[in-house]
Amino acid sequence: MADAASLFPDWRSPLRDGTNQLIDALVVGYGDAFERVSDGLLGLLVAIEQALRGAPPWVMLAATGALALAASRRWAFAALTTAAVWLIGALGQWDQAMQTLALVLVSVAVALALGLPAGVLCARSRGVRRVTLPLLDLIQTIPSFVYLIPAAMLFGLGKVPAILATVIYAAPPLVRLTDLGIRQVSAEAVEAARAFGATRRQLLLKVQIPLSLPSIMQGINQTTMMALAMVVIASMIGARGVGETVLVGLQRNDPGTGLVGGLVIVILAIVLDRLLQAGGTRLQDRGGPP
Repeated sequence: MADAASLFPDWRSPLRDGTNQLIDALVVGYGDAFERVSDGLLGLLVAIEQALRGAPPWVMLAATGALALAASRRWAFAALTTAAVWLIGALGQWDQAMQTLALVLVSVAVALALGLPAGVLCARSRGVRRVTLPLLDLIQTIPSFVYLIPAAMLFGLGKVPAILATVIYAAPPLVRLTDLGIRQVSAEAVEAARAFGATRRQLLLKVQIPLSLPSIMQGINQTTMMALAMVVIASMIGARGVGETVLVGLQRNDPGTGLVGGLVIVILAIVLDRLLQAGGTRLQDRGGPP
């Protein structure tokens, strides 16, 4: 049998060393820029987290019910959604759930700000799509733990690297489904808009996005669910929240604590999923965004 060392070239060392040198160069050359980004994200997260944790639970329950009713126009749906959120408090995870919710809201907002324009660019340019789709394949294939290493090196431990790792992990479905939805808009509708003198901006905002709204809403839904799936992993670098409860259960060999944290994450996922679906359906019934 041929010796493996003589059969295969050593590509591991150049890849490893090159990656480390790139991260070191980014830290040295752009440390101030990363610090400004970190301060901005942290300020936004802290503001949302303080608002959620500082509000009395009954206010949050009432707001959940009102939001569910506005999204669905069904009292039964609003009551069930409110009861599900109440169950989080009954499980003793209210404060942790508000921390996790704040992290998810900021992560999804950043993913929307980056993913929607990227999806539009992919839909409008074959060249951009050819570069972007393999990159998305790579992002979705690499284990999510790997995202934490450069994020922690660039921004330190805490909530900011957790946000960025979550965005990298959760944004690809939004980019893909935005691209797919816009490209599937019928050529007849596009040609009719152009015949009436619509500009590229008007074509995008008045025709392509409204007609591709079901696909975009599905992308937002998947991005939100993947952001929630990342919270346990993000707790390993100090993100806290419900993920920390699961992590503590794992570290202490306490399956009961882990189950409590897992149930709370499931409840949050179900509530957010149903709210997004109901809101997306109502938005589509109204004919898209104003």
